[in-house]
Amino acid sequence: MPATRQDLSARLDELGISTTTVEHEPVFTVAESERLEREIDGAHTKNLFLKDDAGALFLVVARSATRVDLKALSRRLGAGRFSFGKPELLMEVLGVPPGSVTAFAVINDPEARVRLVLDEALMSFDSINCHPLENTATTNIARADLLRFIRACGHEPSIAVLGAATAAGGSP
Repeated sequence: MPATRQDLSARLDELGISTTTVEHEPVFTVAESERLEREIDGAHTKNLFLKDDAGALFLVVARSATRVDLKALSRRLGAGRFSFGKPELLMEVLGVPPGSVTAFAVINDPEARVRLVLDEALMSFDSINCHPLENTATTNIARADLLRFIRACGHEPSIAVLGAATAAGGSP
């Protein structure tokens, strides 16, 4: 049984991590969350659950404004060609449905089947906003605490340049 939002909150408390959560209507896309970005401080995220052609799984957590170049990212990571993971696989591995994908979902992947990749641009912010396993709320967490949580879940995140423009020295 995947961890619930309450399980996540308990795990954060256990780790001594303080967060702030704002309730809101369900949001499924970056476009739908634009209003929240104006109302909630910190970096906002978009999340991609990917599978390469060799079957390796990736959770890419990017700043919402980052234009992720999947072809360049697969080369950078030494991965095969990316496709989006199917909803059934997402639920099996990370315990969340589409629209609720989040860095916090690594709580449901104790076997570390998914390689977590964080956007270098995202890591320049002091605080980061993620869904707390549901897309009806946004949780703000300090960058260092998010990294500590991820590591406490048995994952060592990779930090990578995700956007082609950023990689070429342009702005995201």
